[in-house]
Amino acid sequence: QVQVVQSGGGLVQAGGSLRLSCVASGSISSGNTMTWYRQAPGKQREMVATHASGGRTNYADSVKGRFTISRDNAKRTSYLQMNSLKPEDTAVYYCKTTFFAVGGWKDYWGQGTQVTVSS
Repeated sequence: QVQVVQSGGGLVQAGGSLRLSCVASGSISSGNTMTWYRQAPGKQREMVATHASGGRTNYADSVKGRFTISRDNAKRTSYLQMNSLKPEDTAVYYCKTTFFAVGGWKDYWGQGTQVTVSS
């Protein structure tokens, strides 16, 4: 059984910072990719940042230079440091872990956490 539990988030003024955390537990391959998504009201879910087990990272253009994804493999934790937040960053943020296991690729999602940026 795999569980993904998120923490962090909340309300912050524009220009402020927040850090989200995501802990994955259970039978997870060490070769997993951690990805953060967000979904604003009335919009589709979009990829924010991804971090492969080998260290490669990728960011949405809208967050480049402001957000940083990192991971602590020993703790099975992914972090999303969000700086210089803007009102348009307001969304529910989701963490996902992806890895290959018996039966194929597996995706496990966190429960989501609200981030609200006031102007």
